[in-house]
Amino acid sequence: LSARTILGMRTSHLITKLSMTLAIAAAGLTPSVLAETVGFDNAKPGTLPAHWIGTLTGTGAAKWSVEQDDSAPSKPNVLKQSGQGTYPICIKDDTTLKDGSVEVKFKPLSGKEDQAGGVIWRVMDKDNYYVCRANALEDNVVLYKTVAGKRSVLEIVGRKGGYGVKEKVAPLQWHTLRVEFQGNHFKVIFDGKSMFEVEDTTFTDAGNVGVWTKADSVTIFDDFSCGSGS
Repeated sequence: LSARTILGMRTSHLITKLSMTLAIAAAGLTPSVLAETVGFDNAKPGTLPAHWIGTLTGTGAAKWSVEQDDSAPSKPNVLKQSGQGTYPICIKDDTTLKDGSVEVKFKPLSGKEDQAGGVIWRVMDKDNYYVCRANALEDNVVLYKTVAGKRSVLEIVGRKGGYGVKEKVAPLQWHTLRVEFQGNHFKVIFDGKSMFEVEDTTFTDAGNVGVWTKADSVTIFDDFSCGSGS
């Protein structure tokens, strides 16, 4: 190959890398967010995975830890919440995402007040984020915003009032909850079924992602995924 040809190939390669970098930056992503699934299998049971922070919104004592579970969709481990608090959350602090999707498999194990599992996105801190959750005691799926620690339900596009959507959420079974978000538009998918859409502009910047429970819910999570696009 001539020197001119080699130089042209190198220039083309650099332009391609620059284009990818600019596209990532425009989407508000870190490179690691383009396609990522966490199965919690590399963490030691009894601990938290690297870059995951177990905390809560409100009062109480959350208890987040990786545990072995034979029912895990991807064996051997799951992420478990077994404490009691207002809203226990676990934040993936090395991921910043503005537009894209977040998805998790969850299994409600027990709880007298609630048996809930959810995902959070555009997390500014432990008191400010969007959350969508499914509850096995209420048999519904609801999307909220949490602002300064206070949770409020968001209205469904094309409907005034109401409280999410009624849907059977079986206890002691694995379910999949997914939210796709672009700008002010959010789409909720539960167990592969499109549920509803919501629009809101409270949080418009990129933020962290993670998982959520409520009150005395004992819930396990597996195959947490996030990324750009839908």
